[in-house]
Amino acid sequence: MLDFRIDTFLCVCRHLNFTKAAKELNITQPAVSQHIHHLENEYGTKLFTQDGKKLFLTDNGKLLYKKMNQIKNDDESLKEILSQNNHGLKDISFGVTMTIGEYIIADPISDYIKNHPDTNLKITFGNTSELLKKLSEGVIDFALVEGYFPENDYETLLFSKEEFVSVCSAKHSFTQKPRVIKDLFPERILIREPGSGTRNILERALALNNYSTSDFRNFIQVENMHAIISLIEKDCGITFLYKAAVASGLQSGYLKTIPLDDFRVKHDFTFIWPKDTVFSEEIRAICEEILPVA
Repeated sequence: MLDFRIDTFLCVCRHLNFTKAAKELNITQPAVSQHIHHLENEYGTKLFTQDGKKLFLTDNGKLLYKKMNQIKNDDESLKEILSQNNHGLKDISFGVTMTIGEYIIADPISDYIKNHPDTNLKITFGNTSELLKKLSEGVIDFALVEGYFPENDYETLLFSKEEFVSVCSAKHSFTQKPRVIKDLFPERILIREPGSGTRNILERALALNNYSTSDFRNFIQVENMHAIISLIEKDCGITFLYKAAVASGLQSGYLKTIPLDDFRVKHDFTFIWPKDTVFSEEIRAICEEILPVA
């Protein structure tokens, strides 16, 4: 069990405010200050700095938060595991980004379920930034993401490499045949919301050519991949996404890819989990079993 003063520290880190932390913990603000001073003496370092009324974590404070937050998450996970063992069941909670969850994960997960009938699975959908937050909070054990993440903070396992393409309706007509990215700028682009892996990959790929999404004539922002694909099928614009997400539309002839000389992108789908967790080996074994059959 963690020292109760660590709980106070983690609460202050979440709020960056002593008063709000005191209210959540139902203790006085002087008690919060006392707990923090005790930890600063214990570890021999300042954990917070203050600029006016604003509170900031020091570098050592950030390090302590990262380590202690993971220890707390592991402690809570261990309690759950021990409780599950009493009932002969096992719970696994993981997150997937929208594209992966809707178009990629069903087959490998179905195989895993058949091999582990006594396992309860909790699958959370979210964009990459949302899943990173849930990992930090201990809400999920691991995630399968398509977007970018701070690699030094996580253990990783490659799930697959996927082709990222430009797509439009099969009946879409261009004023002139597009050959490079800028030839598409007169078009309306359909894009995901900021924070989504698909959006991040597109923005980075465009930035390599000194372009951005604002270079397109106008845009439609949609937070659901199915809706984007439906709008593309109805010839409401063009989009950039993973080829796997539109495989059926391409095969049926409703959609077509837009070959571009200066846009050839492949990106990793990656399992990630906290680097400091004591359950790293168990998580890796689960992820290895979920990997698609070569």
